[in-house]
Amino acid sequence: MASDNMIEVSGIQYSSAVDGTGFRDVLFVSYCPHHCPGCHNRQTWERGSGELRTVDDVYRDLTKSSVCNITFSGGEPFEQAAALVKLATRLKTETGKNIWIYSGYLLEQILADPQKKALLEFCDVLVDGPFVEEKKGLNLRFKGSENQRILDVKKSLAAGEAVLWEG
Repeated sequence: MASDNMIEVSGIQYSSAVDGTGFRDVLFVSYCPHHCPGCHNRQTWERGSGELRTVDDVYRDLTKSSVCNITFSGGEPFEQAAALVKLATRLKTETGKNIWIYSGYLLEQILADPQKKALLEFCDVLVDGPFVEEKKGLNLRFKGSENQRILDVKKSLAAGEAVLWEG
């Protein structure tokens, strides 16, 4: 089981061009409580469906490429917030990487949970909200359904409410 030093990893995709701006290395974590109909990562839903790895090990894998951007996806990254805070802290302080997070939670739900909020503070952009199959759009930029928001985290935290990313 994931802990504050262990991450249950479903996989890492290097040099993705669809999970945020620029080329990004994407960490897919395991376990998701949302179970959105039409989800394209159903294999990440169950606990134990991934490989348990140390924060240090995942950090080494995410910093061995020359890509400057990172995305946390899933599964649900905020379900492993304690370990991802440690990872994100190192990625920000030691490498300055830009971090995006995809979550089925809304910003307002994340802000209500101190542990989830701690992870958000290391994030540059949050794509929030559950995937809704009826609102799916193949031409949507960086999100899967129209209900999802792409948020500027620094501006949202400063304002205390959702502020859309203008990238």
